[in-house]
Formats: sequence, C-alpha cells, structure tokens
Amino acid sequence: MEYLSNHSNVIISPSARKTNPPGAPIFRPMQRARPYNRDEALEAALRLFWDKGYHATSLKDLEAALSMKPGSIYAAFTSKENLFVLALERYFQAALQEFRTIVAEAETPVEGLAAFARSIATSDAGSPKQRACMLIKTLLTTTEEDRAIATAAGNYLDQMEAEMETVFKAAVRAGELPADANTQRLARRYQSDVSALKLEAFRGLPRAELLQSAEDMAQELKALRPDHA
Repeated sequence: MEYLSNHSNVIISPSARKTNPPGAPIFRPMQRARPYNRDEALEAALRLFWDKGYHATSLKDLEAALSMKPGSIYAAFTSKENLFVLALERYFQAALQEFRTIVAEAETPVEGLAAFARSIATSDAGSPKQRACMLIKTLLTTTEEDRAIATAAGNYLDQMEAEMETVFKAAVRAGELPADANTQRLARRYQSDVSALKLEAFRGLPRAELLQSAEDMAQELKALRPDHA
C-alpha cells in the first residue's frame, strides 16, 4: 500500500518509510515491564526476610529475589516495611494452617499436640519446620523505629498461642486433661517448647536428639491426663 507524505505530494512506499536516513536516531518501542505475580513475589520476600531479617535485607536483595525494579516494588507494596509485614502475615497463616492440619488428623487433641512436635523433629534438614521461628526472630531484631513490625509479630504470636489453647481446651473437654487445667499457661509453655525445638533443629541438633526432645514433650503432655499412673 502507498500513501502520501504529510509534507509533499510525493508518494512514499512502506519500505521507503521504514528506512531511516543515515545518522537519524532510531526509535524503538519501550518494552513493557514483566507483569508480576503477587503470590510469587510475597513468597520470595518471605524467604528472603526470614533468612536475612528486616534490617539486613537491602533493596538490591529484594530487587533480585522478586525480579522487580525498585519502582515496581514500591508501586506494588508501598514500602519495604509494608512488604515485610505482608511477608510476616504469610508466614503466620502458613504456620497456623500447618498446625491445624496436623492436629485435625490426630485421634485426640493431646495426640495432635504431640504429633506437631514430632513433625518438627522428623522433617528434612533445611525444611521450613527446622528454622527458627520468624516471629520470634523478628521480635529479637527489631528496634524502636520498627514498632509496626514488632506489633505485628507480637500479635501473631498471641494468635498462635490462642490457637494452641483451643486445642488444650478441647483436651479438657475430651477428658485428656483435668477439668481445672490452666489451658492458657499450658499453651504458653507448649509454644515456648515448640520454638525451642525449632531453634535446636536450626542449629543442627542430630535427628535422634530432636526426636527425643519431641518425645519428651509428648510424654509431658500425656502425663497431664487424669488417669495417668
């Protein structure tokens, strides 16, 4: 197809129009930024923050891990702090679901609590289960300027403790624990023991010793039963 130039009556062919004269600038269409997958980006941020912590993670680290430019990261997540809080929420939701699943598959509430402890000891080396709790790690490394982050981590720990307490309450109703058992105190102790077990796993304690520690937790729970000799 041929058409007229805007400046003359000269007919210009398509092939001639596409040819740039010598020395003329070559204009190329701008490449669009690769669309990001929010779920994948949050998972990558979670792994990075869990490994390095909030302060040790740089914008360059995030850019590499998320495969996103700084402007795109801020457009999607507002700030580094907000991205960390979102990653923290993702960690909590995954941990909560895992706990619920293992407890639900057990025959009794106490057996579920024991099974969850054993799952930490029997998981493969390098598994998320064998890493220090991200919530506790966050609380230990935040400063006064990180109030929003510390508050979020503390709230998630409280929610996890409350979830554990519901299992202890179920154990009371099932007759596995005495009617006057202090379920809040038991949940707090259990959460502390689980965190310690994860820390020992992270430090590389041999599996046999991890299993023994998990079994000690299980036996302590069973010893609370009213009919325990």
